Amino acid sequence: MEIKSNRIDSANAEITATISMDEVNANLEKIAKELSKTTKVQGFRKGKVPVAIVKKQYGQKLVEDAEAEALRTVMSEGLKELDISNDSLMGEPNITKFEKTDTSIEVAIKIATRPSIELGDLTKSVPDFEKPTISDEDVNARIKQLAEQNAPLVDIKRNRKMKEGDTAVIDFEGSVDGVVFDGGTGKDHALLLGSNSFIPGFEDQLIGVKRDEEVVVKVTFPENYGGDLAGKDAEFKVKVNQIQEKEEVEINDELAKKMMPGEENASLEELTKQVKIQLENEALGKLYNEDLKPKLLDTLVETISFDLPEFVVEQEIDMALNKKAGTMSEEEVQELRDSKEKLDTLRETFRDDAVKSVRATFIIDSIAIEKGVQIEEQEVMQTIYYEAMQMGQDPQKAYEQYKEAGYLPAIQMSMVEDRVLSGLLNDKIA
Repeated sequence: MEIKSNRIDSANAEITATISMDEVNANLEKIAKELSKTTKVQGFRKGKVPVAIVKKQYGQKLVEDAEAEALRTVMSEGLKELDISNDSLMGEPNITKFEKTDTSIEVAIKIATRPSIELGDLTKSVPDFEKPTISDEDVNARIKQLAEQNAPLVDIKRNRKMKEGDTAVIDFEGSVDGVVFDGGTGKDHALLLGSNSFIPGFEDQLIGVKRDEEVVVKVTFPENYGGDLAGKDAEFKVKVNQIQEKEEVEINDELAKKMMPGEENASLEELTKQVKIQLENEALGKLYNEDLKPKLLDTLVETISFDLPEFVVEQEIDMALNKKAGTMSEEEVQELRDSKEKLDTLRETFRDDAVKSVRATFIIDSIAIEKGVQIEEQEVMQTIYYEAMQMGQDPQKAYEQYKEAGYLPAIQMSMVEDRVLSGLLNDKIA
C-alpha cells in the first residue's frame, strides 16, 4: 500500500493512496474467516461453516467490508504521518476519489481540522465609543409615561366625542355579506383607540363618536388574515357604552411606592435613580446592537487571519443556496438543475458571505473559550420561554418546536456571540 499525505494548509489536508487488490483480498479472507466462526448456516455446526460458504452467502458485502478496512488503514496511517489526532478532526473525511482497476484502487481523502486561531490583543479591535448620557428631561418623561400606563381608567362625565387615546367600551357584531361570522361579536369590550389592535381602519371610524351612539364600521380584512375572512369586506354594528380615559396621577413618593413594591426605601428620588439606570441600559443596549457589535464583529473577521476548513464553508454555501432556492419559482429551480454551469455560478455568489460567517463563528467560539463564556441549555430554554410568553405563546410548546426543528444550537451560538461581544465592549467602558 502506497500512502502519501499532504498538508494543504493548517485546517485542511489530503491523503492519497494506492491500495493493491491483494490487500483487499487479504482483508476479505480475514473477515470471512472471522464470520465463519459465528455465522449460522443450515446444515453446518456453529463455528464449522466453510469460508467458501461464507463468501457465497455474503458476496458483495464482504468486498465492501474489505475495502472499508483498507480505507481505515489509509486514514490511520495518513493521520499518523500528518501528526493529526482524531480529536482534532472536523466532520467526516471526504472521499474525493475511489477508482478501481483489476489490480488496485486509487483513493484520495480530504480531511479538515479545527483551525488554530491566534486572537492577539482583542482590545485593539474594540471601537472607541462614549457611554450614552440620559438627561433629566428623559427621566421625567419616562416616569410620566410609567405613571400614565399604571393609572386606572375612569368613565368620563361629559359626553364628548372620542379621540385617540380614549378607551371605548363597546358592543359589536361583525358580518360578511349580511352573515355574522364566528368571533365577530363582543360585549363591553374595552378598546384603546390608537392601539391598532383591531382590523385596520376600525378604530379610526370611532374617532368623533359619542357615548350611547351606534355606528356601522366598514373594514376590509387584510390579505394575510388567517382563515376564510382574508381579503373580505365586513361591516360591524358598534354601540358605544362608555368612554374612559386615564385618571391623572400625581408624581410623588406615593406613586413611587406603588411602582416599587417591596422596596423599603421607595421614594420619588429612588425611583428617579432606578429609571435613569434603566434608560442608560436601554440606550447602551441600542448602541451595542445597532452599531458597535456589528462593527466589532466585522473588525475581528477582517483582522484575525486563519485557515478555514473547506467543507464547513461549502456547507454554509449549500445552506444559503437552499434558502435562495426556496424563494425561486419551479422554472428557475429546474433551470439550475439542467445547467451545472449556472448552478456553480449561483453557488459562488454566496462564497464571500459564507467565508465571513464561518470565520466569525470560529472567532466567537475561540474568544468564548478564552473568556470562559458558556451558555447552558437551561439558559437557552429560559430565553425561549420568556420570548414566547412576551408573544402570548405556550412556552413549552415553543421550546419543543425549536428543539424538534434543530434550532437550539443556533440559538445557543447566537447567545454566546451576544455575550462575547457585549463583554468586550463592557471591558472598554469598565
